[in-house]
Amino acid sequence: MPEAPAVDITLCIVSWNVWEDLRQCLQSLRQSPDVVQQVIVVDNASSDGTPTRVRESFPEVQLIANAVNRGFAAGSNQALAAGRGRYLFLLNPDTVVPPGGLRELIDFADQHPEAGIIGPQQRYPDGRLQYSARQFPTVRAALFRNTPLGKLFPRSAAVQDYLMAAWDHQSVREVDWVSGAAMLIRRQVYEQIGPLDEGFFWGSEDVDYCWRAHGIGWKVLYTPRPAIIHAIGRSTDRVRTRTIIRTHRSMYRLYRKHLARSPVGTVLIWLGVCLRASMLLLYSWSKRLVGK
Repeated sequence: MPEAPAVDITLCIVSWNVWEDLRQCLQSLRQSPDVVQQVIVVDNASSDGTPTRVRESFPEVQLIANAVNRGFAAGSNQALAAGRGRYLFLLNPDTVVPPGGLRELIDFADQHPEAGIIGPQQRYPDGRLQYSARQFPTVRAALFRNTPLGKLFPRSAAVQDYLMAAWDHQSVREVDWVSGAAMLIRRQVYEQIGPLDEGFFWGSEDVDYCWRAHGIGWKVLYTPRPAIIHAIGRSTDRVRTRTIIRTHRSMYRLYRKHLARSPVGTVLIWLGVCLRASMLLLYSWSKRLVGK
């Protein structure tokens, strides 16, 4: 009996109550038939019938159906552990990969063996560029990025530097980190630094993983091709308050893990993260009240 061909890439998709987005994502993966791919969907206890629908519509997909929502990092780790591919690709369910995109990404990775992690370009459904490749975060950038304070200073230098906004993102470039919504991980990197840190329930796990890869000498590269469509926030927008809290818990864990240099620094980071979370919660609640 002939041996099964080696798997080029394992797609690791964690889903929660976004069946229609997931359907489009999985359909797009079928448009790379020249790639030997393993697709793993980890469903985090969706209530919209996702597991049944995946089994019926995409029998080629390996499904892991969790009884509870384990979060993005833990769910991704389930898929990563089951992955057989030369490359492991974290991919959000609200993404669409263009025809031939997987082949293009794999070829790029094969041509850049120094890159342990690669992030392809991401765009909104209307075609606008997403800043999916960035510098490592700072406390100052966090205070001005997507906050009411930032609305008063929309051109903050700290935020512009963090987003690398002066660069058009149309060229290959070494960067600090790339978004986990579409993050290619070389198998050797996964074998060396292990799984994602499950202390990050939602948010910052991608920054942490890139930080760890840099720490052992791997490069993180951004490539403008393929351009992946990413809708952003289809799951988290359903639970806005909970998402803000979880995101800031992860932010505090990240800053404490990589930026705190002393007990005083840890306290200052905690205060800064609490201030940011409070601003966003108050802003979110005020918008809700006005809407009513």
